[in-house]
Amino acid sequence: MFDRDAIERSAAEKAAWEAGELKEFLARQPEARTDYRTGSGLPVQRVYTAEDIKDMAPEDLGLPGRYPYTRGPYPTMYRGRNWTMRQIAGFGTGEDTNGRFRYLIEQGQTGLSVDFDMPTLMGYDSDHPRSLGEVGREGVAIDTLDDMAALFADIDLERISVSMTINPSAWVLLAMYVALAEAFSATLITLDDRLARARGPRCQIEAIGTDRRQS
Repeated sequence: MFDRDAIERSAAEKAAWEAGELKEFLARQPEARTDYRTGSGLPVQRVYTAEDIKDMAPEDLGLPGRYPYTRGPYPTMYRGRNWTMRQIAGFGTGEDTNGRFRYLIEQGQTGLSVDFDMPTLMGYDSDHPRSLGEVGREGVAIDTLDDMAALFADIDLERISVSMTINPSAWVLLAMYVALAEAFSATLITLDDRLARARGPRCQIEAIGTDRRQS
């Protein structure tokens, strides 16, 4: 990746930085903790230089938007579009939550995150005896396709991405969402590799509009 002289210069520059600016700054303001790790438990260094990738072949680093995606999954990354901002919301009926969704979009939110009530999460209709006292609490109640239509009324599903955190009824809600998208637009909603991410007993479903570049 780099020639020997460049690696040696990089190592010397890092050593000087650690003995100078870094040491002085840490004396005034220590780091929050001594050990930093990724979500997978891998250690994260304070800074990386050419020395850290001296044995890496150029094809192993790659380019943005190209395998092995070490520099990001999209060619332009955040230069083309900022990350999606969303606040989870869901309560009462589809109409109730729709009002909240439209308010959030008006405030600049670029994606929606739906929270469903417990009967919907567990696959019970709102009029089931076990749903008593739980309908529309801690999330929105969705029983039918009409409820789903009310939830996303007047929202452009090709412009706004939707994340839904769902339990066992995930695929029923996903089917409703896709059916609704087909009714809203001649263009089908595209579901990419973020479609389902298992998190213990939970599953997150994310539907991305066809013109979405990243979420």
